[in-house]
Amino acid sequence: MNNVPAALIAKISWRLLPFLLLMYILAFLDRANVGFAKLAFQADTGISDAAFAFGAGIFFVGYALLEVPSNLIMHRVGARIWMCRIMVTWGLLSAAMMFAHNETTFYLLRFLLGVAEAGFFPGVIYYLTQWFPSASRGKAMGFFYFGAPLAFIFGAPLSGLLLEFDGFAGLHGWQWMFLIEGLMASVVGVWAYWYLDNKPADAKWLSIEERQSLQAAISAEDREKQSHGHNLLAVLLQPTVLYLCAIYLLIQASVYGVVFYLPSQVAGLMGSKVGFMVGLVSAIPWVCALLAAWLIPAWSDRTGQRQRTACLTLLMSAAGIALSVSVTSPLVGVLALCFAAAGFIAVQPIFWTLPSSYLAGSAAAGGIALINSCGALGGFIAPILKNWAETAAASSAAGLYLLSVTTVIAALMVLVFRLPGGREQLNRPATSH
Repeated sequence: MNNVPAALIAKISWRLLPFLLLMYILAFLDRANVGFAKLAFQADTGISDAAFAFGAGIFFVGYALLEVPSNLIMHRVGARIWMCRIMVTWGLLSAAMMFAHNETTFYLLRFLLGVAEAGFFPGVIYYLTQWFPSASRGKAMGFFYFGAPLAFIFGAPLSGLLLEFDGFAGLHGWQWMFLIEGLMASVVGVWAYWYLDNKPADAKWLSIEERQSLQAAISAEDREKQSHGHNLLAVLLQPTVLYLCAIYLLIQASVYGVVFYLPSQVAGLMGSKVGFMVGLVSAIPWVCALLAAWLIPAWSDRTGQRQRTACLTLLMSAAGIALSVSVTSPLVGVLALCFAAAGFIAVQPIFWTLPSSYLAGSAAAGGIALINSCGALGGFIAPILKNWAETAAASSAAGLYLLSVTTVIAALMVLVFRLPGGREQLNRPATSH
């Protein structure tokens, strides 16, 4: 039971959540800004579509391989040091992308960027469990999930503007984009070391009574979880966990199959090169995604029909992905991308209610880390799968049609999911709003 006063939860929220959100915005921007650089980057370096697809996706290989070890290190050394390390190193590597003049350098830097960022997302989730009791954790998670849409709402115009610095000081526009956005992350990483506290007991901005009240509530929940946790190895071998891994892989494939190519797709619809105006228009789908991430999970909370809501949300995304390459009208094309982005962003907080509805303690930590790692592999597969389909079918639309189909498969898999024992996941508190 959560006995922490609402005023204390509000105080913690105002202190931590805006800063964690800023970190996530920069993380998502630095992994996805390669999509804005695509056309100019390829034109200047001569890198092929296949090489670009492989380089964009290989980020997720390094990310998936080291996600669990990174989280274990953070548990040992604390969030201050480890979040600072993650952000500073990924920022410097993202800035170093300005030197990616050939395929080998491009592959290496993208892989190392994934290695550097590994553990950031599950690390923040773990960090939130140390500050927010379960009854308050859902709203905190939901606020954190705004990071991806906000990264594009603000980052798309910024990236487009930086691309227009082409030729300034002898650098290409894409070099300026990688340099400035990467260094921004490193600066915030240094700030994180001085701003974050590892645990409530370290927080000088809380009174002694507030620290004790919060720590008592968190400790009580931890003891309850440990009383009915499961062996970690047994969890990783559970068919239910592997089934959820497959669903999340398909969801993330749809996310990054669109994310890495959305700016160039919008540019094609507008008949323009990727610049400030294309960046502004590219931000529109993410405004819709932000609204959807607030409204749709909240609707699933009120109705208790989480799987049905998730299924319909994924079907909406699939329809948007397919329609975006079926039309020639810029207005209809951007509208279709709005439905696509809204669907695959809003479904994710609903999805996480599935594993969290029956995994607890170390089983939850290991199972959720494994599922998230498989989702990262979806980001690796998506660009390669998209490029293969377009080459095989000799059609620029084939890749997104294929990703639309895989999104439909994910929707159906969510709909038929049953908890161990045959129960549908209903009327459970969502992890995010």
